[in-house]
Amino acid sequence: MIPYGRQDIQQADIDAVLEVLQSDFLTQGPVVPRFERAVADKVGARYALAVNSATSALHIACLALGLGKGDWLWTSPITFVASANCGLYCGAKVDFVDIDSRTYNLCPEALAIKLEQAERAGQLPKIVVAVHLCGQPCDMQAIHALSKRYGFRIIEDASHAIGGKYKGEYIGGGRYSDITVFSFHPVKIITTAEGGMALTNDDLLANRMDLLRSHGVTRDPALMTHEADGPWYYQQIELGYNYRMTELQAALGLSQLERLDDYVAHRNTLAERYDAALAELPLTTPWQHSDSYSGRHLYVIRLKLEQIDATHRQVFERLREQDIGVNLHYIPVHTQPYYQQLGCRSADCPEAERYYAEAISLPLYPTMSNELQAAIIAILKDIL
Repeated sequence: MIPYGRQDIQQADIDAVLEVLQSDFLTQGPVVPRFERAVADKVGARYALAVNSATSALHIACLALGLGKGDWLWTSPITFVASANCGLYCGAKVDFVDIDSRTYNLCPEALAIKLEQAERAGQLPKIVVAVHLCGQPCDMQAIHALSKRYGFRIIEDASHAIGGKYKGEYIGGGRYSDITVFSFHPVKIITTAEGGMALTNDDLLANRMDLLRSHGVTRDPALMTHEADGPWYYQQIELGYNYRMTELQAALGLSQLERLDDYVAHRNTLAERYDAALAELPLTTPWQHSDSYSGRHLYVIRLKLEQIDATHRQVFERLREQDIGVNLHYIPVHTQPYYQQLGCRSADCPEAERYYAEAISLPLYPTMSNELQAAIIAILKDIL
């Protein structure tokens, strides 16, 4: 079956990992800091902290920003559950802001309305997680302006978006947010097998996340409660986690990073080819904002079901029957049973639910050949 996404592992990647396997360090050594510095330099951030998953990065980002019991975290309903779960891990409450009908990202207009209501109710969010769905950045300038007015902090969930740009600058530079999170899962733009990263320009946030990812343990005398007992000494000064990235993962990431721009460029070429070939079909192709250069992690179409003699599910299943591994990104988080039990209401995000009723993710990855893409297009045309 043709997958909707897949990694590209080349000989340079294998050689980089083998070099680490033959070195003195497998877990914590010199390669993780090199990978962190390389990503930070690439996107224009001061600090980058590599961890074992983007979920872990979201968690320590929330903790570093002081999210806790009684606080609110808001995010988009069209995302993977991790973008919301990170708030629950901290004991906070979670709510959702409906999406923009064109970008499918968190809608600034809906956010402004919800913030006005929350201010009157005394329930303003402490953190808003802006998810760059499919690799296209949110309207960060508008969201940032609202944060200055209402006092919330911003995390960019850029799990789909490394290599993309907003207003001509790489996503991750932190101009409009406190912390940005990347994912290096195998189906993402570049991979470390599993892994993630949190980036910030704030010294205190960087130091706090560094502590939280490694058990809350420090060897820094300046952070200890008393003078060290000896050169062996360390202190646990808060409750942290084992969220560190390994040398093997970082070596793979460093190698992949060298091809980041090429990967994103080719993904955009494939997306443009889809756009042209599908233009006359009863569907909506992804709209791209003029301020953005998408990482193109996903290519999502929306079916015009009133013009199709088949249901959403039937189109999806017919594509799967033809060995095209389409997927649906994502089921609205607020409709999940766990969040329904927490009091989330299905009527709160109507645009997100309209999206869910029509969306299908087509295969898109950098090693996809023109011939394979043409076959996918032909099958889709035949079905519709």
